[in-house]
Amino acid sequence: QVQLVESGGGLVQPGGSLRLSCAASGSIFTFGTVGWYRQAPGKQREWVASISNGGNTNYLDDVKGRFTISRGNAKNTVYLQMNSLKPEDTAVYSCNAWIRLNEQAGYRNFWGQGTQVTVSS
Repeated sequence: QVQLVESGGGLVQPGGSLRLSCAASGSIFTFGTVGWYRQAPGKQREWVASISNGGNTNYLDDVKGRFTISRGNAKNTVYLQMNSLKPEDTAVYSCNAWIRLNEQAGYRNFWGQGTQVTVSS
């Protein structure tokens, strides 16, 4: 059974920073492309950033230069470093990963449960 668990959310003042973690547990053969998404109250979920197996990264224009997605030294972990946070960044942040469970299997898609980020003074 594969699980994705996010952590690192919380309350921060405008201009502050947070680092979110997405850790995958279970029997994993390949931890593929990972994306961070967010959903603010009353809004649709939107893609924020993603990182491929090879380390290629992409960002929502609104977070470019402020957020950095990276793979951790710990196996099957991805981080989202968020700097210069704004009130409009307030949302539940969730990670999404494409994972192969074994060498013969194709990629399957998994979601974490989300972590709340609140930017407010």
